Amino acid sequence: MTFAEDLSILLSNMNLTLSTAESCTGGMLGSEITSIPGSGKYFLGGVVTYSNESKEDLLFVPRSEIKRYGAVSKDVAVFMAFGVREIFASDVSISITGIAGPDGGTSDKPVGLVWIGISTRNGTTAKKFNFNGNREEIRKSAVNKAMELLMDLIVSDLKF
Repeated sequence: MTFAEDLSILLSNMNLTLSTAESCTGGMLGSEITSIPGSGKYFLGGVVTYSNESKEDLLFVPRSEIKRYGAVSKDVAVFMAFGVREIFASDVSISITGIAGPDGGTSDKPVGLVWIGISTRNGTTAKKFNFNGNREEIRKSAVNKAMELLMDLIVSDLKF
């Protein structure tokens, strides 16, 4: 089974709804989720906010946070996850922001750096990852890790 299939079963069994906010993955997470027949029962929608302006305008990420920490940061991933959950009124949400490369990396924020945010009614958090590979491999790794994190959270915290 794929992560998307496992996530589908879990969300359906728990009667939870999901929304997504993506930057570096450009809609790949939403595509994976909707590749499963019946995903409309739990997937309410997603947004691709590739530019800083779209993060501000669509997800209400404060410009000051982007200026202070950069678009690829824990704070921005948290705001993205919270914002998309509020927009869609979903039970849970996932956000992904990162540097997929091959350009754009720095010594502080190398190519492969990805922050994945998850928001539930119980709170919002984000985790940092450093993935290896080419652009497509980094994006795919981020998508799979996001689904895995969400499943782990749902299984470990059944207080939704």
